[in-house]
Amino acid sequence: MSSRATTPIIALDRSTAADALAIVDELGERCHFYKVGNELFTAAGPTVVRDLRARGVDVFLDLKFHDIPNTVAHGVANAAALGARLVTVHAAGGEAMVRAASDAARRAAETAGRPCEVLAVTVLTSLTPVELAGAWGRSGPVDAMDEVLRLAELATRAGADGVVCSGREAGKVRSQFGAGVRILVPGVRAAGSARDDQARVVTPSEASAAGADYIVVGRPITAAADRRAAMESLLAELG
Repeated sequence: MSSRATTPIIALDRSTAADALAIVDELGERCHFYKVGNELFTAAGPTVVRDLRARGVDVFLDLKFHDIPNTVAHGVANAAALGARLVTVHAAGGEAMVRAASDAARRAAETAGRPCEVLAVTVLTSLTPVELAGAWGRSGPVDAMDEVLRLAELATRAGADGVVCSGREAGKVRSQFGAGVRILVPGVRAAGSARDDQARVVTPSEASAAGADYIVVGRPITAAADRRAAMESLLAELG
């Protein structure tokens, strides 16, 4: 079992800043790290990141940049300047793109005086082997583990701080790439809970045991009848 501390990140998948910030205020000191993804960012823009930073919490800006290297570099630099602690790019964008993003984040972090890490998304946790084959143009099912390891190798070679993968692949990524690579596991679900639109899921304790530095939890907390109690249960599970 991993002895690494695992940090929970709560996904603010909301369509208004008011709804998102209400969750942050409700959870209070129970949570210090939040994800802003495409849904919230396209609705509320950079202001919501600034509002979160003003509350003293860290921000995972999960926009999954995937474009030409110069465009991604500028986007990542802007994210770092906003105060994002973590940003994502797609490893499938290629080595040059990931390197441009990583270099831009480091330069921006040095200027701002605060860290900003680039995590490369390997294989989305919503994809099944058959769906992955369709996306990759293969004739038969694709083994997600093989693709995760291949893209993790590309990402680390390009200077990314870490990778995003499911908990099912996290242990192998940790053993192959070592302690220096950050691992973020999204789509985490409690045992026996609904998977929603996730295909490859694990529980918080399973992700932590596999070596995850960060886990992202959304609906199990934000849709809970008692969010504070749900958050306290998550923290207890992570130890």
